[in-house]
Amino acid sequence: MKNFDGFIFDIDATLTSTNNLILATFNHVANKYLNRTFTYEEISDMFGPTEDGILNDLMGQSFEAARKDYFKFYIARHNEMADIFPGIKEILQTIKSAGLPLAVYTGKGRESSLITLDKIGVLSYFDLIVTGDDVKEPKPSPEGIDMFVIKFNLVRERVLMIGDSPADIKAARNAGIKNAEVLWDDYAKLRKHNFISDYIFHTVSEFAEFIKSNI
Repeated sequence: MKNFDGFIFDIDATLTSTNNLILATFNHVANKYLNRTFTYEEISDMFGPTEDGILNDLMGQSFEAARKDYFKFYIARHNEMADIFPGIKEILQTIKSAGLPLAVYTGKGRESSLITLDKIGVLSYFDLIVTGDDVKEPKPSPEGIDMFVIKFNLVRERVLMIGDSPADIKAARNAGIKNAEVLWDDYAKLRKHNFISDYIFHTVSEFAEFIKSNI
């Protein structure tokens, strides 16, 4: 039975295993410019702003140089430290073959988002890419979801947001759409929260079967 007409994906820990890359990249510039390192939890807590916002707050007058070093490292180490989760591309192909619109809604900045989507080979699958640079307020603001719903004239109850974080769950709720919490990334498995998701998936293959049954 066809239950969904549109799908929105987060990027990090949903499409791809980029958390180690993000941690290493931030610590590369933090060590160089601040003579310190951060834990994953410390870096995660900073997000809301994009990478540019975080770097600007951390680096002050060294922002431009640090930003250049950040993206140089991010690009150079991407293939080594991050990859698409096996089975994700096939899910995207299934959705596209059904003629349904696909979007990304992420808190990442546009530059890092496009780098990652290109590196993992899925950039061309998405009909709309909304990043932290494209909205007034980051997730859990529903702004990016609203853009997708309006652009493709979708019924909200038939749109699914797929992501790993509480911000994804709350953004979906704030927009009046369904949400799928995915826990196939190691960091996502450790995250605790008090929000109830519409759907929870522990493996990509489990989610793939759900998609086949609902489009």
